[in-house]
Amino acid sequence: MPSAAERTRTLVQGTCSAVLLIPGVDGVPPELLMPQARVAGPEGEVFLLYPADSPAVRAATHAQDDELPAVLEITDVAPVSVPHRIRGRAWISGWLTTAPEVAEPGLMMLRLEVGEASVDDLWGAQQVEPEEFARASVDPLVAHEAELLQHLHAAHSDQVQSLCGLLGERAEAPGGPPQRAVPLALDRFGLRVRITGERCFDARFDFPEPVRDITGLRRAMHALFEAAAA
Repeated sequence: MPSAAERTRTLVQGTCSAVLLIPGVDGVPPELLMPQARVAGPEGEVFLLYPADSPAVRAATHAQDDELPAVLEITDVAPVSVPHRIRGRAWISGWLTTAPEVAEPGLMMLRLEVGEASVDDLWGAQQVEPEEFARASVDPLVAHEAELLQHLHAAHSDQVQSLCGLLGERAEAPGGPPQRAVPLALDRFGLRVRITGERCFDARFDFPEPVRDITGLRRAMHALFEAAAA
């Protein structure tokens, strides 16, 4: 399974929503505190891109040499329609400064030095040390995960449904409507499916080996569907 640090760093660089919480910046609509872009730097810091006149930039600029505490809150929502769509949340807390040397005209880059981090997702809740976060790798499928899950749901729903056959009695619903399988999450280690119907639960299908790219994912998914059809 991916480590807590890897999952947290993947959420930072994923497409899920994020908002920067700064003490003293009150009454500001949340959308004004959402970065236009974000990326984890080589030393484990998090860079956040904002319009130069945003409340977050004004707060960081006004603080100057003082340490300005802030928390980046990330919410991960499933890209397909399922019950309980929030897949997880992550919190990155630390100290905020400006990094004007890496900004474009009209924009300002803020640097969040990570003091502590935590994640609460489909794998569970865990703390992440800054050193672990700095060393962690991003899942290689993160940039394509939403599109891949939507494609699986729209074009391969019958094959995804066939995975229920690998679950035996767990996927059966005696006397009720058939259980429905919906692709929920995808990473280099496997596919997670949400089974809905009379009961709602998740099932995890591991790949034979971790995949590195889309080509490896195609092979892994083909092997998974072949096993379900056997």
